[in-house]
Amino acid sequence: MPTFCSVSENVTQLIPDAGSILHTRVVQYRELLDSLPMDAYTHGCILHPELTTDSMIPKYATAEIRRHLANASTELMKLDYEREPQLTEPYLSKQKKLMAKILEHDNVSYLKKILGELGMVLDQIEAELEKRKLEYQGQKCELWLCGCVFTLADILLGATLHRLKFLGLSKKYWEDGSRPNLQSFFDRIQKRFAFRKVLGDIHTTLLSAVVPNAFRLVKRKPPSFFGASFLMGSLGGMGYFAYWYLKKKYI
Repeated sequence: MPTFCSVSENVTQLIPDAGSILHTRVVQYRELLDSLPMDAYTHGCILHPELTTDSMIPKYATAEIRRHLANASTELMKLDYEREPQLTEPYLSKQKKLMAKILEHDNVSYLKKILGELGMVLDQIEAELEKRKLEYQGQKCELWLCGCVFTLADILLGATLHRLKFLGLSKKYWEDGSRPNLQSFFDRIQKRFAFRKVLGDIHTTLLSAVVPNAFRLVKRKPPSFFGASFLMGSLGGMGYFAYWYLKKKYI
């Protein structure tokens, strides 16, 4: 059992020394959280808001993206057939792959399946957080996923929960009282300065500047395949930036 039970906001060692039980736990949950299909959750929840509650994605976003998706496949086939000289083959190939991924994530049965699997992952994390309470019972320390030391696993989990809340999934997975340890974890990690600062700024930027500007741009009638992928990227990309920035902030 670790002998240290306190950590300050300035700690920079997010991955404990190899060979320790903390290191094993951090690696385990880093791999688990990194394996989650966040792009599929993001695309699916944007396209199927009926599966979400209190999503932070503007309501007009889904209708506009669907309008572009309706014409995207036809436009790509036409461009491929006509062999437009200004569009290179690598560009068209990339757009086709991106559209295929978005259309796959538009499958509501697939979305429900991966959201069910997400629930099982969060059950595992809820149980792990409960183990920490028993492991450090009676000790005065702030408990995190792998112990009483804040690690990279906590950054990953915090960024993941933040993204799920943004998509309108928090009430389904923890705010309904079904996972109280997860709720407590999310409440505590939001109080850390870096999370308040970075994620708060990203929400403000995303909702007040990035998304409106993205929709103004696509209203200038670019190809529909560009409009669909660009809007999806605008809505989804800021969350990935948050995760990247948080790692840089702590490392």
